[in-house]
Amino acid sequence: MYVVIIGGGRTGTQLARLLLKQNYEVHVVESRKDVLSRLHHEIATELIHEGNEIDPFVLELAGIHHADVIAAVTPNDELNLVFCYIARARYNVPRTIARVNNPRNAWLFTDTFNVDVAVNPSEIMSQLIGEEMSMGDMMILAKLRRGNTSLVVERIAQGAESVGQSIIELNLPENCIIAAIIRDTMVVMPRGITRFEANDEVYAITDTQGVELLKNLFSTTTA
Repeated sequence: MYVVIIGGGRTGTQLARLLLKQNYEVHVVESRKDVLSRLHHEIATELIHEGNEIDPFVLELAGIHHADVIAAVTPNDELNLVFCYIARARYNVPRTIARVNNPRNAWLFTDTFNVDVAVNPSEIMSQLIGEEMSMGDMMILAKLRRGNTSLVVERIAQGAESVGQSIIELNLPENCIIAAIIRDTMVVMPRGITRFEANDEVYAITDTQGVELLKNLFSTTTA
């Protein structure tokens, strides 16, 4: 996968290093002299392109024609938006990701400016806090489909409603899939006839409504 990152600050640098470790082809565009000085100590010089972040000449040197994904992570929201717009409109980049610096500007980061994914730290933090407060012992392992679906895990409590019942007997909705069960350190591949036991560690793929359903099935309630 070919990734072009606009902005070589702390976020851009760390993102580049992580992607390089995963064997992605990564190129970074940056214009600030002080940032460039540090950036050259962090990643290989041939991956760094100095110049105006929306200059077509600089972008083409960075290989934007080949990019599968671009990430706009500068500290300037206007620049991030303009870059996403240019990347799709002029170079037809399939996927665009933009960092939101000022939460008040979040409403602009939509497909109007060709932004596929907007990374808004304030919104992410508020969602995480809300989920942690509401999910009890259930833990989110990963977000899927832009956060609408999650991979979650929870240990079944003694006396929970699901203990002794099979997966098919729970009549789970289509948006709630049992992916795996860990029982006494062994992996149990779930089938319809598989019965839940207390202390099973259940991995599921589900949405917000499914999380509530599983929480009720796997935990005990007190009067």
